[in-house]
Amino acid sequence: MTKAIQKITLSPSRDIPFDKLMLSQSNVRRIKAGMSVDELAQDIARRGLLQSLSVRPVLDDTGTETGKFEIPAGGRRFEALSLLVKQKRLSKTTPIPCIVRDAGSDILAEDDSLAENMQRVALHPLDQFRAFVALREKGRGDEEIAAAFFITPQIVKQRLKLASVAPALLEVYAEDGMTLEQLMAFTVNPDHERQVQVWDVINSSWNKEPYQVRRMLTETSVRASERRAVFVGIDAYEAAGGTMLHDLFQGDDGGWLEDPALLDRLVAEKLQVEAEMIATEGWKWIEIALDLPYGYSHGLRRLSGDPAPMTDDEVAAHAKLLAEYRALEEEYSGQDEVPEEIDARLGELEMAMEALEARPLIFDPAEIARAGVFVTLDREGRLAAYHGYVRPEDELREETAVNSDDDLARQGQEGDAGISDAQSVGGVHVGVRSG
Repeated sequence: MTKAIQKITLSPSRDIPFDKLMLSQSNVRRIKAGMSVDELAQDIARRGLLQSLSVRPVLDDTGTETGKFEIPAGGRRFEALSLLVKQKRLSKTTPIPCIVRDAGSDILAEDDSLAENMQRVALHPLDQFRAFVALREKGRGDEEIAAAFFITPQIVKQRLKLASVAPALLEVYAEDGMTLEQLMAFTVNPDHERQVQVWDVINSSWNKEPYQVRRMLTETSVRASERRAVFVGIDAYEAAGGTMLHDLFQGDDGGWLEDPALLDRLVAEKLQVEAEMIATEGWKWIEIALDLPYGYSHGLRRLSGDPAPMTDDEVAAHAKLLAEYRALEEEYSGQDEVPEEIDARLGELEMAMEALEARPLIFDPAEIARAGVFVTLDREGRLAAYHGYVRPEDELREETAVNSDDDLARQGQEGDAGISDAQSVGGVHVGVRSG
């Protein structure tokens, strides 16, 4: 015998004036979560009510309908509508779309409220990312998208970045083959082919941590905090056509420079310019090296110059810094612990005074003419120039090898002719190189 198919009857929908609606005590939602009522009100004002309210007729003691309706499901929407009415942006008699449940229904009001809140399925993050892309492709800017969904423009940028990962990896993510944190790591490098290569390695490796993904995707790049990048400057690198990698999901110290060869060329060019400026001081030679080898100055004599005196302005600036430093020291001398901001200020003052006290050396011009300078970078990416090194062959040596009184007499006769290219004093024979 064929079983009869039960027919389903849906609750009717109708528009009910706002002032005929009231919240139900059967609404199971008690704790506020998600979008605020104020934000929901703004959203309704912008795009209208997207979902009807679920209501039931209010009965009097005799079971007769009173013309009022209670809302067991849709309380937050009702509160948002109430806010719009209070702000006089919505009339009290505005018809509100409602689904009207029969007052005699066997389904409890609490049942309706619980079902509406529990049966919702959150949008998969990937669907959200792709929806943001679709909005942008239709002309919406990041600021506009952010305002429409009550999020920050940075979040919009992040989600658009996630949607730009290689399609093959997005499918892996959609099928729960990788975590959201791993997907975030893949956004560091926009090269889809490289992303897939890294995933193939990571997927068969014991180490699937996001940091490992980032490391592999940036292993041929240079951190912006590395000394070569600091010396050249990111603006100069990008002006020369260099490109950057950035991580929108965690601190990246300014990102990564993708073209190490270009960076090295810019470093060499800038060092050359700096060396040429130093050479105008009259040094005999300038040696440039990104890294000076161990013992680079072995066998060379270092000139001893005199510190350059401070100018009047520098003396005044140093005195001002010192006065502030001593005043702060005296003010907090009796305290067990100095406030963090005061300690930081004392450090700033110390550094400023040390910078003024580190005087450049003044050398004898005659010494400069036979000495040289090593030009390199320090650990922080600053130019480091080590002045005043004399090579043995550039030393001026006294005449040597005095063999007899006749030699001394002859030298006296020839003295007016100047120093010869090879002379002897005290028995030591040396060659004298002209400057």
